Amino acid sequence: MQRATQTTRRPRRGERRPAPVDVRASERLRAQRTPAPEDQALYRCQCGYAFKAEVTTSVGCPHCGTSQAW
Repeated sequence: MQRATQTTRRPRRGERRPAPVDVRASERLRAQRTPAPEDQALYRCQCGYAFKAEVTTSVGCPHCGTSQAW
């Protein structure tokens, strides 16, 4: 005779079932470990100077002072 459904064994006294995987907890841990994104860009001026600066609509070259196109 065959059973229609499969039964699972109950844990014995003192045994523990494995904890269910919490996907949101693993995502939170990954977010805590990774550094925050940097809001800087690499700009190249007409004078030949390359520099990193905050991402904005108006950035001036620290070498010659001309404004960079957005």
